[in-house]
Amino acid sequence: MLLEAIGSVLLGLALSCAAVRLFADRLPERRAVILTGPLGALFGAHVTHVALGPGHTVGTLVGALLIGAVTLSLLLRPTGRRLRSRAIPS
Repeated sequence: MLLEAIGSVLLGLALSCAAVRLFADRLPERRAVILTGPLGALFGAHVTHVALGPGHTVGTLVGALLIGAVTLSLLLRPTGRRLRSRAIPS
């Protein structure tokens, strides 16, 4: 389980570094993103480990990666363009 935790933190860190590189203009402060990635992946590893049980290291790391990506996606801001709401004709 220790290797799952370390692996998930490293995956989350890599994921957050990639997010900072790709979406720098749409994310909040870099420090918050770098912290959110590993914490989200660690939480994802815990949830997946509880769901799958021991002995599923690869599945746990995949779950950590997916939940870490979802956690990081919650930090994304919309792009600069706004959608206009259309008035419904009566």
